[in-house]
Amino acid sequence: MAKWWNTSRFPQDSGKRNERSNVLLNVHCSANCAEHAKQPELIERAKEIDAATKRGEDLGLTDDEIAFYDALAANESAVKAMGDDKLKVIAAELITQVRKSVTIDWILREGARAKIKVMVKRILNKYGYPPDLQEEAVKTVLQQAELLCVEWV
Repeated sequence: MAKWWNTSRFPQDSGKRNERSNVLLNVHCSANCAEHAKQPELIERAKEIDAATKRGEDLGLTDDEIAFYDALAANESAVKAMGDDKLKVIAAELITQVRKSVTIDWILREGARAKIKVMVKRILNKYGYPPDLQEEAVKTVLQQAELLCVEWV
């Protein structure tokens, strides 16, 4: 008695079946290999998030504030010129003001985006953020706002 998996029972179909089986096996193996390859990346990302949260707690900042603080502190010369305390104050004010200003479609509407950009520049000027570093800081703050606003709106 032939077993159900024996391809000799269906000789006309055996080549196609083997081909399909190989394709399915390759897809399965590829998916599993990809998942296993992602695990170290996911673990590393989780460690980064934990470290950022811990750093935020050490600085006395919320998760949102630490995101803006990091955007402002990305340039070492800004940190040296202003100090951590002033950057923390700027980050807190940015969160408060940007959160008030964002709308559901602010990313798509150029007018709303420009208004927030001007507001960010004014806050940076108010606290004496170095003018030569402002453009990059504004760009980074807006990118952070785009990521964070999903939770705000």
